[in-house]
Amino acid sequence: MKIAVGLLLALSVGTVCRLVGLPLSAPLTLTGAVLVLAMTAGYELVDRMAPHREALHRENCGGPDGRTRSARRADRQLTG
Repeated sequence: MKIAVGLLLALSVGTVCRLVGLPLSAPLTLTGAVLVLAMTAGYELVDRMAPHREALHRENCGGPDGRTRSARRADRQLTG
C-alpha cells in the first residue's frame, strides 16, 4: 500500500510540475540517476556487511534535549 501511495504521489508531483512549468526536483541526466542508485546500494551494502556492535557508551549520549542520562537524573533529584 505504501509503495502504491508513493508512486501515485510521485506521478502527481511530476504531472503538476510539468503542467505548471516548474523544474523537477530530480536528476535530469542518467549520471544523476546512477549516482542516486549507487548511494542507495552503498548504504544498503554497508548496512548489511558492517559489524553491528552493542553501544558501549550509550549512557554518555544525549537524548532529544541533548542532556545525558546522568544530567536528567540530577535534574530530577533537584526538582523533586
